[in-house]
Amino acid sequence: MEYFKGKVAKLLVDHFCDDFRRITHALDVMKHAERIMDEKEKEGCDYEVLIAASLLHDIGIKKSEELHGFNNGKTQEEYGPPIAEQLLGNIGFDPDKTRRVCEIIGNHHSQSRYDYIELEILKEADRIVNMMEGNQIR
Repeated sequence: MEYFKGKVAKLLVDHFCDDFRRITHALDVMKHAERIMDEKEKEGCDYEVLIAASLLHDIGIKKSEELHGFNNGKTQEEYGPPIAEQLLGNIGFDPDKTRRVCEIIGNHHSQSRYDYIELEILKEADRIVNMMEGNQIR
């Protein structure tokens, strides 16, 4: 599992390059998501989906800022899934799990359209980290 986590973390770092604030945010969200999963003993949670979604949840920020000069929850949800799909495909991640990760990324700032335990955990972890950072949306 640590090997998988490292592979996805490398995707994150390669994508954001020297945007250390965004990299750190994603790593913090992942740590909180793991803690929440363990503490609440969330049954049915797919650990790989949770890790990939946690690390890549804000992956659409860069494209949004390049195209529009800003990012928000809506643009993150729009641009993130296709980027995540490509990145996860590059490491041979399971296509069904990739679809689920993309649905989670495309819904992490909106009212939940999916009944995924990983989405619930991600939203809680992201809220915690955003509060600690003093931000509402990353």
